[in-house]
Amino acid sequence: MPDLTVPPTPPTPPVPLAALLAREDLGLRQIAGPSDPDIAIHWAHTSEMPDPYPYLLGGELLLTAGVHIPDAAGSGTYFDDYVARIVEAGGVALGFGIAPVHDTVPRALVAACDHYDLPLLEVPPPTPFSRVARAVWQLMAQARLAELRRVTEAQQSLAAAASRPDPLPSVLRQLAQRVGGRAVLFGPDGTEIAGAGRGAGAARATGAGAEAGSTGTGTGTGAGRGVGAGGAEVREALAELVRVVRPPAAPAASPASATAPPKSSTPSPVSTATSTDGAPPTRPAPTSATDTVSGIHLAAYALGTGQGFVLGVAAPQRAPGDHTIASVAAVLLSLLTGEHQSRTGADRSSALVRLLLGAPPEDVASLLGGDRWLVVHALPDTGAGPDPVAASALGAALGSALIDLAPEAVRVLVPGDRAPAPQPGWTLGVSAPVAPEGWSAADKQAARAAARARATRTPLVRHGASGRAGLADLLPEDAAEEHARTLLAPLAAHPALTETLRTWLSLHGSWDRTAVALAVHRNTVRQRIARCAALLETDLDDPDVRMELWFGLRRL
Repeated sequence: MPDLTVPPTPPTPPVPLAALLAREDLGLRQIAGPSDPDIAIHWAHTSEMPDPYPYLLGGELLLTAGVHIPDAAGSGTYFDDYVARIVEAGGVALGFGIAPVHDTVPRALVAACDHYDLPLLEVPPPTPFSRVARAVWQLMAQARLAELRRVTEAQQSLAAAASRPDPLPSVLRQLAQRVGGRAVLFGPDGTEIAGAGRGAGAARATGAGAEAGSTGTGTGTGAGRGVGAGGAEVREALAELVRVVRPPAAPAASPASATAPPKSSTPSPVSTATSTDGAPPTRPAPTSATDTVSGIHLAAYALGTGQGFVLGVAAPQRAPGDHTIASVAAVLLSLLTGEHQSRTGADRSSALVRLLLGAPPEDVASLLGGDRWLVVHALPDTGAGPDPVAASALGAALGSALIDLAPEAVRVLVPGDRAPAPQPGWTLGVSAPVAPEGWSAADKQAARAAARARATRTPLVRHGASGRAGLADLLPEDAAEEHARTLLAPLAAHPALTETLRTWLSLHGSWDRTAVALAVHRNTVRQRIARCAALLETDLDDPDVRMELWFGLRRL
């Protein structure tokens, strides 16, 4: 008996009945039943049994020559009972062969198929059933090959997008294009972090505004037209899917919030054991969930970072391979939003604890790996403060998970054997390679390099990039530092003046670029430089004075 509670899982994708009817070599003709383009065939089966129900699995095109039909069948309920059993077993179409038993299709069979909405095909005498079955499998093989090619191309494009300098939006754009809808990354609190997909309707379906939909990339107006129906209902349905795969952190939920997941959500195994206090066990959250609302197919995928990120997808249709493509995108997004680290999180936590307890940096550096390090200061080109996801993506591009999201800049500690490259959307300042005990000095070098990069509108500036020996290398270190402290002693109590003078000299006395680097007005720069000249009792227009001051500033 067919198990109708579990849909069959054929080894190849089903093919539309219309594709089989379009085969001119078969000469098939539909003479009854609905002409629905969505009717799909999973396989073909031949049977002359008067009751084919026990031999059908569901999804078949049943082929018969009518050998089982009795002579008086047209005057009774034979055909009604026969067609009813086929429909009950899950058959999707009936093919009736003309000759050698019957010259025409019985009228009562045509009427019964119309009554039960079962497509009835007339198979002409020159077409054997084996040719029909072979055609079905040929169409399935073609569909399978097309599906595999589509999935492979999607995997390649998603992987290429993940390697771009802006991996998160690139992966979402590719996914939206591949499924013909919209893709959205939700944060741990359920808010939208990033999204892609064209069309205001697609944006409404995933909770994004019309503005986001009009600026994203997608597959054209068709996606927006299909996803736009029932926007509020679809938006709430997707929000429910996100909640299903990203349960709240609280161990207990209020009765009002204890709603059942969508019926199409991916089930998870539930233990039958009870807790020690007799309460029923907590059901593990599913990793994915799907639903269809207002003709829009929705899916949510929990990213495997354990941090609560969720990928939401809305599309006007669900094509074969969409789930595989979305799963690949979810894996890539899990890597991009997770911890990128060469060692375990326990090592990193141990290093942090040891530093807080007073251990010197050189003692904990072995837990992080590497003997030499670079400090990178990254300033967003937008002028706004950096966000956590963008900072994580930047760290991944630089090859480090040691990221500090400061209000004014993102600081990244990078192994010294790496060579940071310019990153789109960021202005970078890179220190010289240092040992762990030199981290503090390298942090100052990176900050100065980043300020100079912003002032000169350069994507990346490295500290000491020339690599040539300078005059400072001709003097002993202690003597050079003593001379610098004596020379700049009048400015020791004024850190703002010292930094302004340092920046002004590094930018060849440019008032405007110094103002940009320090984020102050150009008149403020003029006033500070004048104050420096007064305290130092020297002429800052003299190139010899500037050279000596620059020498001293580099030693501090």
